[in-house]
Amino acid sequence: MSDTVHEADTAEQAPGRRARGAGRRRRGRRIAALVLAAVVLGGAGAAWWTYRGLDANISSVDLDRALGDDRPQKAPSAMAATNLLVLGSDSRAGDNAQLDGGAVGGARSDTALVVHVSADRSKAVAVSIPRDTLVDRPSCTGAGGGEVGPASRVMFNSVYSTGGSACVVKTVEKMSGVRIDHLMEIDFAGFKDLVDELGGVTVTVEEPIRDTKGGFTLEPGTHRLNGTDSLKFVRTRYGYRDGSDLGRIGLQQQFMVALLKEVKRQDLLGSPAKTYRIAESATKALTTDEELASLTALAEFGRSMQGIDPATMDTIMLPVAYDKADPNRVVPAQPQAGELWKAIREDTPVPASARRSPAKAG
Repeated sequence: MSDTVHEADTAEQAPGRRARGAGRRRRGRRIAALVLAAVVLGGAGAAWWTYRGLDANISSVDLDRALGDDRPQKAPSAMAATNLLVLGSDSRAGDNAQLDGGAVGGARSDTALVVHVSADRSKAVAVSIPRDTLVDRPSCTGAGGGEVGPASRVMFNSVYSTGGSACVVKTVEKMSGVRIDHLMEIDFAGFKDLVDELGGVTVTVEEPIRDTKGGFTLEPGTHRLNGTDSLKFVRTRYGYRDGSDLGRIGLQQQFMVALLKEVKRQDLLGSPAKTYRIAESATKALTTDEELASLTALAEFGRSMQGIDPATMDTIMLPVAYDKADPNRVVPAQPQAGELWKAIREDTPVPASARRSPAKAG
């Protein structure tokens, strides 16, 4: 399973809790996307320019064509703040089906992370949007090119399966007023290999994890997790604290920071073969907007993030409250959510009042 090692990287647990009720087959895929953000923000992208032959591995989405002009205004300066939507997707086919026991079909994304990078490229804020948040989905151009009509009070994680990643971008922009500059989507099956290529990630837990459904146990202490155990760690729900989905976001954010630190710690530039293997695994699992759909573009983006210290990465869950009509669902809490999105739009520090979520993990 995992091995106890020396002092580990820790991160503050994010608040939040959702009511129980979702089955194992609907477990989140958030961390599959977080690993890509870690590789890019951590600096590994700076070495990828050497491997341009891997460009063909990257799939892309033309956001401008899919979304049109009905979007928040784009910042005029090239050195303005940047907003990145990171998605974790799971086709439930091939390798993904094996990872989840082969029990579920169809494509879905239970992960959405808005990563805001400050204009001076010294700070980053990652906002997790809970998958069971009820939202209003705008009219979208679906992944197949057809029109997807608007809908009210739909679960946020249903937007991807209905309209694809571009529709998720449009939904986030409508609910937040934040212009999404870039999209990064990583397939769940690619996560395990990436972590293994890094040689694992070190985490520290203060409370035991005993997930009998997922077959994962972790005692309090410091552990080095391989790819398989990392998946179990970030997918754990019922065996940790009160078994809430929002509580699991805290574990996932903790792991993201630990992963960022691991990438920063390793000398990937000094190991071309290892960097190539990481790049190959990542690009096979990667979909981006057209502007980032090459290793050269990803390298430039990664280099621009070199000033970000993982230790100062701010991880926040979108403030939510239990829906009055359906306590198994949550809705953005106001005025907290509005204050959070305003701070991101204006590239200002997130106020303490915008971090308080009425729905809390126990």
